[in-house]
Amino acid sequence: MFRRIFFAALLGGLVAGGIASAVQAVRAVPLILEAEVYEEAAETGKAHDHGQAAAHDHEEDAWAPENGWERTGFTLVFNMLAGIGFGLIIAAGMSLAGHSGWRAGLAWGLAGYVSFVLAPALGLPPEVPGAEAAPLAARQLWWMATAAATAIGLALILLRGGATGILLGLLLLALPHLVGAPQPAAHGGTAPAALAREFIVVALVTGLVFWAALGVLTGAAYRRLSAA
Repeated sequence: MFRRIFFAALLGGLVAGGIASAVQAVRAVPLILEAEVYEEAAETGKAHDHGQAAAHDHEEDAWAPENGWERTGFTLVFNMLAGIGFGLIIAAGMSLAGHSGWRAGLAWGLAGYVSFVLAPALGLPPEVPGAEAAPLAARQLWWMATAAATAIGLALILLRGGATGILLGLLLLALPHLVGAPQPAAHGGTAPAALAREFIVVALVTGLVFWAALGVLTGAAYRRLSAA
């Protein structure tokens, strides 16, 4: 059983990660690069206004991969590793639930999309470089709590069922948004609002493609391995 779970997740994660990386390279990366131009222009303006201090601080920012093949390669590796990790969750869930196949995998993939992409995005939409944001630790904590609450809530509604399960599930789905995501003191950023909105749409669509492909491929591979 563990062998089937691992290899199904490996296949689904590698292919889904590759698909997501291709979509990001075509649609998301150009938007990120454009936003970085606005961010760098704003940093340059600050440097001119305040001497060289802002430029010096910018040079000491954390390391980031160079544009081009380096950034593409790191993105591909990250997406594949994330795909394998999430694929293990999907394959293990199907094993425990006693079903497999691409339809079951698609359902698990869509549940993962809602839990890890859509629900957190309701409070913390995907951001382009230069966007105003709340402190990172607070955002990460809210994101993890929202993803966990949504995943558990969906499991209670779809797997347990019954009035109690549905009620508790709906409460968990709503709770993070009732608490509210951490917000910056002022909204906006260096990039134009239209570019930021387009990036949100692209990021959400890319997430949907990734999770749907991951679910379908993992579910189909798990059934095929089970029949072997």
